[in-house]
Amino acid sequence: MNIHQLLDKMWNDYVGLNPGAAKIVELFEKEGNEVVNDHIALRTFNHPRVCVDVIAKPFIEAGYYENGTYNFEEKKLFAKHYEHKDENMPKIFISELLTGEFSPFLNEKVNAIVDSLTDEQIASFDFCSTGRSWDFTFEDYNKLKDESEYAAWLSAIGYRPNHFTVFVNKLKTFNDLENLNKFLKENGFKLNDSGGEIKGSKEVYLEQSSTKADSIDITFSDTTANIASCYFEFAKRYPLSNGELYQGFVAKSADKIFESTTL
Repeated sequence: MNIHQLLDKMWNDYVGLNPGAAKIVELFEKEGNEVVNDHIALRTFNHPRVCVDVIAKPFIEAGYYENGTYNFEEKKLFAKHYEHKDENMPKIFISELLTGEFSPFLNEKVNAIVDSLTDEQIASFDFCSTGRSWDFTFEDYNKLKDESEYAAWLSAIGYRPNHFTVFVNKLKTFNDLENLNKFLKENGFKLNDSGGEIKGSKEVYLEQSSTKADSIDITFSDTTANIASCYFEFAKRYPLSNGELYQGFVAKSADKIFESTTL
Protein backbone atom coordinates (compact mmCIF):
# COMPACT_ATOMS: atom_id res chain seq x y z
CA MET A 1 0.00 0.00 0.00
CA ASN A 2 1.27 3.48 -0.86
CA ILE A 3 0.24 6.85 0.56
CA HIS A 4 -2.33 7.53 -2.18
CA GLN A 5 -3.99 4.17 -1.56
CA LEU A 6 -4.02 4.92 2.17
CA LEU A 7 -5.64 8.32 1.62
CA ASP A 8 -8.27 6.71 -0.64
CA LYS A 9 -8.94 4.03 1.98
CA MET A 10 -9.29 6.68 4.68
CA TRP A 11 -11.78 8.67 2.58
CA ASN A 12 -13.89 5.62 1.71
CA ASP A 13 -13.99 4.54 5.35
CA TYR A 14 -14.80 8.08 6.44
CA VAL A 15 -17.79 8.55 4.11
CA GLY A 16 -19.10 5.20 5.27
CA LEU A 17 -19.37 6.73 8.74
CA ASN A 18 -20.29 10.19 7.48
CA PRO A 19 -22.32 9.88 4.24
CA GLY A 20 -23.24 13.54 4.56
CA ALA A 21 -19.69 14.44 3.49
CA ALA A 22 -20.13 12.69 0.14
CA LYS A 23 -23.44 14.53 -0.35
CA ILE A 24 -21.76 17.87 0.35
CA VAL A 25 -18.99 17.10 -2.15
CA GLU A 26 -21.65 16.25 -4.73
CA LEU A 27 -23.48 19.53 -4.01
CA PHE A 28 -20.27 21.54 -4.40
CA GLU A 29 -19.37 19.78 -7.64
CA LYS A 30 -22.85 20.43 -9.06
CA GLU A 31 -22.14 24.13 -8.42
CA GLY A 32 -19.02 23.81 -10.58
CA ASN A 33 -16.44 23.43 -7.82
CA GLU A 34 -13.41 21.22 -7.53
CA VAL A 35 -13.25 19.99 -3.94
CA VAL A 36 -9.69 19.97 -2.54
CA ASN A 37 -8.87 18.44 0.83
CA ASP A 38 -7.05 20.81 3.22
CA HIS A 39 -6.33 18.34 6.01
CA ILE A 40 -7.29 15.05 7.63
CA ALA A 41 -7.56 14.76 11.41
CA LEU A 42 -6.68 11.65 13.41
CA ARG A 43 -7.11 10.92 17.13
CA THR A 44 -5.05 8.79 19.49
CA PHE A 45 -3.84 8.45 23.09
CA ASN A 46 -0.45 9.56 24.45
CA HIS A 47 0.43 5.97 25.32
CA PRO A 48 3.97 5.33 23.98
CA ARG A 49 2.79 2.48 21.72
CA VAL A 50 0.20 4.63 19.90
CA CYS A 51 1.24 8.25 20.52
CA VAL A 52 1.25 10.96 17.84
CA ASP A 53 4.77 10.08 16.68
CA VAL A 54 3.77 6.44 16.17
CA ILE A 55 0.63 7.31 14.20
CA ALA A 56 2.68 9.72 12.08
CA LYS A 57 5.27 7.13 10.98
CA PRO A 58 3.57 6.03 7.73
CA PHE A 59 3.14 9.66 6.73
CA ILE A 60 6.77 10.49 7.53
CA GLU A 61 7.81 7.49 5.42
CA ALA A 62 5.70 8.88 2.57
CA GLY A 63 7.41 12.28 2.57
CA TYR A 64 5.50 14.22 5.23
CA TYR A 65 7.31 16.40 7.77
CA GLU A 66 6.26 17.88 11.10
CA ASN A 67 5.41 21.58 10.89
CA GLY A 68 3.52 22.64 14.01
CA THR A 69 2.65 21.64 17.60
CA TYR A 70 -0.45 22.59 19.59
CA ASN A 71 -1.72 22.36 23.17
CA PHE A 72 -5.39 22.20 24.14
CA GLU A 73 -5.59 22.81 27.88
CA GLU A 74 -9.37 22.54 28.16
CA LYS A 75 -9.62 19.28 26.23
CA LYS A 76 -6.30 18.00 27.68
CA LEU A 77 -4.84 17.26 24.27
CA PHE A 78 -1.54 17.68 22.45
CA ALA A 79 -1.30 17.73 18.65
CA LYS A 80 1.07 18.03 15.72
CA HIS A 81 0.42 18.76 12.08
CA TYR A 82 2.34 17.41 9.13
CA GLU A 83 2.79 18.70 5.61
CA HIS A 84 4.05 17.05 2.44
CA LYS A 85 6.66 18.38 0.05
CA ASP A 86 3.96 17.99 -2.62
CA GLU A 87 1.59 20.88 -1.89
CA ASN A 88 -1.30 18.97 -3.48
CA MET A 89 -1.23 16.47 -0.62
CA PRO A 90 -3.53 17.17 2.35
CA LYS A 91 -2.04 18.15 5.67
CA ILE A 92 -2.32 15.55 8.45
CA PHE A 93 -3.38 16.73 11.93
CA ILE A 94 -2.83 14.18 14.72
CA SER A 95 -3.94 14.78 18.30
CA GLU A 96 -3.44 12.68 21.42
CA LEU A 97 -5.31 12.60 24.74
CA LEU A 98 -3.11 13.37 27.76
CA THR A 99 -4.31 10.38 29.76
CA GLY A 100 -2.26 11.28 32.84
CA GLU A 101 -4.69 14.13 33.48
CA PHE A 102 -7.67 11.78 33.81
CA SER A 103 -9.05 9.24 36.25
CA PRO A 104 -7.71 5.74 36.98
CA PHE A 105 -10.84 4.38 35.28
CA LEU A 106 -10.07 6.15 32.00
CA ASN A 107 -6.44 5.05 32.15
CA GLU A 108 -7.47 1.47 32.85
CA LYS A 109 -9.69 1.44 29.75
CA VAL A 110 -7.05 3.08 27.55
CA ASN A 111 -4.38 0.65 28.70
CA ALA A 112 -6.70 -2.29 28.01
CA ILE A 113 -7.29 -1.00 24.47
CA VAL A 114 -3.59 -0.53 23.78
CA ASP A 115 -2.69 -3.90 25.35
CA SER A 116 -5.15 -5.58 22.98
CA LEU A 117 -3.21 -4.31 19.95
CA THR A 118 -0.34 -6.36 18.57
CA ASP A 119 2.93 -4.82 17.45
CA GLU A 120 2.09 -5.96 13.91
CA GLN A 121 -1.24 -4.10 13.95
CA ILE A 122 0.33 -0.88 15.14
CA ALA A 123 3.21 -1.14 12.66
CA SER A 124 0.91 -1.65 9.66
CA PHE A 125 0.99 1.18 7.13
CA ASP A 126 -2.78 1.63 7.35
CA PHE A 127 -3.15 1.33 11.15
CA CYS A 128 -4.71 4.82 11.28
CA SER A 129 -7.59 3.48 9.20
CA THR A 130 -8.25 0.05 10.70
CA GLY A 131 -11.13 0.97 12.98
CA ARG A 132 -11.83 -0.75 16.29
CA SER A 133 -10.48 -4.26 16.88
CA TRP A 134 -11.16 -4.45 20.65
CA ASP A 135 -14.22 -5.28 22.73
CA PHE A 136 -15.87 -2.25 24.31
CA THR A 137 -19.16 -1.80 26.14
CA PHE A 138 -21.73 0.95 25.74
CA GLU A 139 -21.70 1.28 29.52
CA ASP A 140 -17.99 2.13 29.45
CA TYR A 141 -18.55 4.46 26.50
CA ASN A 142 -21.00 6.51 28.58
CA LYS A 143 -18.70 6.53 31.60
CA LEU A 144 -15.79 7.74 29.49
CA LYS A 145 -17.97 10.39 27.86
CA ASP A 146 -18.55 11.93 31.30
CA GLU A 147 -14.79 12.54 31.49
CA SER A 148 -13.78 13.04 27.87
CA GLU A 149 -15.92 12.92 24.76
CA TYR A 150 -12.66 12.47 22.84
CA ALA A 151 -11.74 9.32 24.78
CA ALA A 152 -15.25 7.88 24.40
CA TRP A 153 -15.28 8.56 20.64
CA LEU A 154 -11.88 6.99 20.02
CA SER A 155 -12.65 3.98 22.21
CA ALA A 156 -15.90 3.29 20.35
CA ILE A 157 -15.00 4.29 16.78
CA GLY A 158 -11.35 3.21 16.74
CA TYR A 159 -8.47 4.29 14.56
CA ARG A 160 -9.86 6.09 11.55
CA PRO A 161 -10.18 9.71 10.36
CA ASN A 162 -12.17 11.96 12.65
CA HIS A 163 -12.76 14.46 9.85
CA PHE A 164 -11.73 15.61 6.39
CA THR A 165 -11.64 19.29 5.47
CA VAL A 166 -12.67 21.26 2.38
CA PHE A 167 -10.06 23.86 1.37
CA VAL A 168 -12.45 26.78 0.80
CA ASN A 169 -9.85 28.86 -1.08
CA LYS A 170 -10.12 26.42 -3.98
CA LEU A 171 -13.92 26.65 -4.31
CA LYS A 172 -15.07 28.79 -7.23
CA THR A 173 -18.60 29.59 -6.09
CA PHE A 174 -17.96 30.23 -2.38
CA ASN A 175 -15.25 32.66 -1.36
CA ASP A 176 -16.33 33.09 2.26
CA LEU A 177 -17.62 30.88 5.04
CA GLU A 178 -20.76 32.96 5.62
CA ASN A 179 -22.23 32.07 2.22
CA LEU A 180 -20.90 28.53 2.37
CA ASN A 181 -22.51 27.94 5.77
CA LYS A 182 -25.79 29.42 4.53
CA PHE A 183 -25.71 27.06 1.54
CA LEU A 184 -25.12 24.05 3.81
CA LYS A 185 -27.98 24.96 6.14
CA GLU A 186 -30.33 25.54 3.19
CA ASN A 187 -29.50 21.99 2.13
CA GLY A 188 -30.39 20.55 5.52
CA PHE A 189 -26.98 20.26 7.20
CA LYS A 190 -26.52 21.19 10.86
CA LEU A 191 -23.43 23.19 11.78
CA ASN A 192 -21.32 23.18 14.91
CA ASP A 193 -22.16 26.53 16.55
CA SER A 194 -19.94 26.14 19.63
CA GLY A 195 -18.08 29.43 19.82
CA GLY A 196 -20.05 30.63 16.79
CA GLU A 197 -20.47 28.96 13.42
CA ILE A 198 -17.19 30.47 12.20
CA LYS A 199 -14.12 29.89 14.33
CA GLY A 200 -11.07 32.11 13.87
CA SER A 201 -10.69 35.21 11.73
CA LYS A 202 -8.62 36.89 9.05
CA GLU A 203 -6.47 38.31 11.85
CA VAL A 204 -5.28 34.82 12.82
CA TYR A 205 -5.07 33.83 9.13
CA LEU A 206 -7.57 30.98 9.40
CA GLU A 207 -11.35 30.65 9.51
CA GLN A 208 -13.04 27.31 10.09
CA SER A 209 -16.55 25.90 10.30
CA SER A 210 -17.88 22.36 10.43
CA THR A 211 -20.98 20.24 10.30
CA LYS A 212 -22.20 18.48 13.39
CA ALA A 213 -21.13 14.85 13.33
CA ASP A 214 -23.34 12.31 11.64
CA SER A 215 -24.61 9.58 13.94
CA ILE A 216 -24.28 5.88 13.26
CA ASP A 217 -25.22 2.58 14.87
CA ILE A 218 -22.15 1.06 16.54
CA THR A 219 -22.05 -2.52 17.82
CA PHE A 220 -20.74 -2.66 21.37
CA SER A 221 -20.09 -5.77 23.45
CA ASP A 222 -23.35 -5.30 25.35
CA THR A 223 -25.66 -3.60 22.83
CA THR A 224 -25.94 -1.64 19.61
CA ALA A 225 -26.28 2.12 20.03
CA ASN A 226 -26.46 5.24 17.88
CA ILE A 227 -23.53 7.57 18.59
CA ALA A 228 -21.65 10.47 16.97
CA SER A 229 -19.36 9.39 14.14
CA CYS A 230 -17.50 11.93 11.96
CA TYR A 231 -17.96 15.46 10.67
CA PHE A 232 -16.90 17.61 7.70
CA GLU A 233 -14.82 20.75 8.17
CA PHE A 234 -14.32 23.81 5.97
CA ALA A 235 -11.17 25.94 6.18
CA LYS A 236 -10.37 29.30 4.61
CA ARG A 237 -6.73 30.38 4.84
CA TYR A 238 -5.38 33.93 4.59
CA PRO A 239 -1.98 35.18 3.41
CA LEU A 240 0.81 36.09 5.81
CA SER A 241 2.82 39.29 5.38
CA ASN A 242 5.08 37.48 2.90
CA GLY A 243 2.08 36.68 0.70
CA GLU A 244 2.11 32.95 1.41
CA LEU A 245 -1.03 31.32 2.79
CA TYR A 246 -0.91 30.39 6.47
CA GLN A 247 -0.61 26.60 6.71
CA GLY A 248 -0.91 26.03 10.46
CA PHE A 249 -3.81 25.73 12.89
CA VAL A 250 -5.26 27.91 15.64
CA ALA A 251 -5.61 26.04 18.93
CA LYS A 252 -8.44 28.23 20.22
CA SER A 253 -10.50 27.53 17.09
CA ALA A 254 -9.64 23.83 16.90
CA ASP A 255 -10.73 23.47 20.52
CA LYS A 256 -14.29 24.34 19.44
CA ILE A 257 -14.08 22.27 16.25
CA PHE A 258 -13.43 19.20 18.45
CA GLU A 259 -16.96 19.69 19.82
CA SER A 260 -18.45 18.71 16.44
CA THR A 261 -18.63 15.13 17.74
CA THR A 262 -20.55 16.18 20.86
CA LEU A 263 -24.20 15.31 20.26
